[in-house]
Amino acid sequence: MTPRARTPAKRRGRKFLATTVVLAAVAATGVALYLDRHESTRTATPAAADTTGTVLPDAQQARADLDRLTVARNRNWESYERNAFGPGWSGRGGEPRLSDGCTAREVVMKRDLSEVRLAESNSCLALSGILHDPYTGAQLPYNRFKASDIEIDHVVALGDAWRSGASEWSADQRRQFANDVGNLLAVQKQANQDKGSKTPDQWKPRQAYRCDYARRWIGVKTRWSLTVQPTEKAALSDMLAACTPVPGR
Repeated sequence: MTPRARTPAKRRGRKFLATTVVLAAVAATGVALYLDRHESTRTATPAAADTTGTVLPDAQQARADLDRLTVARNRNWESYERNAFGPGWSGRGGEPRLSDGCTAREVVMKRDLSEVRLAESNSCLALSGILHDPYTGAQLPYNRFKASDIEIDHVVALGDAWRSGASEWSADQRRQFANDVGNLLAVQKQANQDKGSKTPDQWKPRQAYRCDYARRWIGVKTRWSLTVQPTEKAALSDMLAACTPVPGR
């Protein structure tokens, strides 16, 4: 059977379709190049802590707050589960958004990185920067598209919070605690893993950061009415001794 001859109209239709596909591909490539160029060069101003986060007390306030914390032994440790504090930061969605529309992890990365660069299309997203790790003093580069040696640490770990009072909270209270940016720090991955859910009598950061670490720990436990163990309280008191005295006091 003889094939039908292509009509001029059909040839024009196919030519038009092919041209449209090529132009769409060129346009998509151009947009990708534009976004890459602009998103990789936008320098961000370091973000302030979310207003709902725990405020870092000064050394004098921390000492007074430490004296007022309830001293008690841990409890309900055997029933702890991470998902009791809501979803983590998997990047697959579902993470709570804070007052500026960003997740807690995004706020902390913008706050703790220096020379941070943000995505033009999403001001919550840090593309790169440098972390001066408070726990070890190491200087760590960050690139969102490469493997990272940086993790976000709950200073007062979720497990310790559970053992010191959070087991009795509502699910909403635990979710809020897990996303308290005042209790979160970007740190070296290995240091974070070494620390785990240990209290200050079991693990300490480098000497130069112990004052701030104790202040933050006490601030979080005070705000959330969590208890401290006797050895934990003694260790915090010793760490506060590393704080620089205020002149005239």
